[in-house]
Amino acid sequence: MLRRLTQISAKQLTRPQSTSAAGAKDKWDLYAGVLVERLPVVSKTLNPLERQFQDMLWKVELENSLKSNHELQHERDLKQAEMIKQGKVQVDLDDSAAKQTAQDLKDAYTEELKKFQLGSRNTPDDAANKITSTDRCLEDTLYLLVQQKLGPQQHFVLPQGQRQEGETMRQTAERVLREHCGKELQVIFYGNAPVGFYKYKYPSSERADSVGAKVFFYRASLRGGIVDEKQTTKYEWLPKDALNQKLKSTAYADSINKFLI
Repeated sequence: MLRRLTQISAKQLTRPQSTSAAGAKDKWDLYAGVLVERLPVVSKTLNPLERQFQDMLWKVELENSLKSNHELQHERDLKQAEMIKQGKVQVDLDDSAAKQTAQDLKDAYTEELKKFQLGSRNTPDDAANKITSTDRCLEDTLYLLVQQKLGPQQHFVLPQGQRQEGETMRQTAERVLREHCGKELQVIFYGNAPVGFYKYKYPSSERADSVGAKVFFYRASLRGGIVDEKQTTKYEWLPKDALNQKLKSTAYADSINKFLI
């Protein structure tokens, strides 16, 4: 009986030690990452099929629409001119000369329209391929990548940083963005919940207290300002295709593509 009690006591003493060792191996560092996007400034250029469909819609709308005040006034002007020609209406020549008809207005608007020039969809930063500028690729959504040191190497990633004690993950995301991009960059977060997730293990030689990192991504829209180059010297604003080419890790790129538009 004494021997059995001794064995039970030994198991109870060793069990907490094994649990604590397993807990250390299963610990993960929590990170918050931020996807900052500059939304399109202009609409997409229509392809031939889309242009044909749009022209058809405009034609249908014109056929089904009521006449505008300008069109009604033009019809009245034509009727009055015909009655004057036939001598059915007596008019004062001074008043007739001073009156501006609908056709006069149309001619003036047509001349003004001829002087109007559409703005170019390509900017000087497009021509210079200035990838640090948001004044380019106006038809596309641009995403912000910054260069950060992960382990011994530098990588282009979404701005990310480790959660500090007492912070919510949303607060971590806001702090990370200030630390890497400065206070001048103005964004609006879409919500308090993350939109994506990615985890990776540290190299065996660098696993001290944690086995790896779990990154929770938040989404934010650019409202103004620029990245402070004193905070990060290397950053790029890239469309989706270029973003995927820039990311070295396929698994990391796949995780981000799940919540890209």
